[in-house]
Amino acid sequence: MKPNDYNTSYKPTWCPGCGNFGIWAAIKAALAELNIPAHKVVITWDIGCIGNGANTIKCYSFHSLHGRALPVAVGAKLANKDLTVLALAGDGGAYGEGTNHLIHAARYNSDVTLIVANNKSFSLTTGQASPTSDLGYVSKTTPWGEIKEPINPMALSLVSGASFVARAPAFDLPHLTKVIKQGVAHQGFSHVDVLQQCVTFNKVNTVAWYRKRIYKLEENFYKSNDIKSAIDKCLESNKLPVGIFYEKKKKGYGQLLDKTPKIKAIDQEIKFDKKMLGEFK
Repeated sequence: MKPNDYNTSYKPTWCPGCGNFGIWAAIKAALAELNIPAHKVVITWDIGCIGNGANTIKCYSFHSLHGRALPVAVGAKLANKDLTVLALAGDGGAYGEGTNHLIHAARYNSDVTLIVANNKSFSLTTGQASPTSDLGYVSKTTPWGEIKEPINPMALSLVSGASFVARAPAFDLPHLTKVIKQGVAHQGFSHVDVLQQCVTFNKVNTVAWYRKRIYKLEENFYKSNDIKSAIDKCLESNKLPVGIFYEKKKKGYGQLLDKTPKIKAIDQEIKFDKKMLGEFK
């Protein structure tokens, strides 16, 4: 497979310079490097700017409700364990409306990959403050500056039980591709937070702003097998580490739930006792 094999006839409608272009390219490149055919891939999309790309990757796609991309993804994987399942959401959908789903998908260790386009704002609805907006962020909903503490999604995911947690910038395509590839290949719940620029509404967290602060964990002799070290890295505020924070092998929700591992759920015979009909009359 090659990245262009996942193209459709539809073109993205994102603003020129949007970080979603990097995410779009990295997903296709990662799937190609893993040589996963398009008919073996399912992507569930949230509502938001990232969701506007739902028809731009050739695979099975489901455009979910706001904050509900993860439960659809978990259901698809449980129904057909042979599929590679990704859920794509923005910081609003993943860390606002969908926070409960993030916690429980991590707790279950469901074998899906959550990729979050985190631009620290609700950009589709013209730039309101989101759960990850920094203190002091000025927007239509916070005209005097954000006063609420931003959520720490990666730390939340870690303490909830996620077995793969990583972060990468949208503007570093090789690095983002590598991280997404490793997340997709991981057996269990993978959470990839993408530091994404919004060139139209967020004039604070720009590419230049990120470049001054990020550093790669793999270049600093970091080992990703210790959850305490991973949490410490998530809590760093003066710098922004990127790369794989934590990775652990453990059985996922589907494996533990599956009592007939040789048969996919969609191929199992549904047995119905006619005596039960009386209960539904």
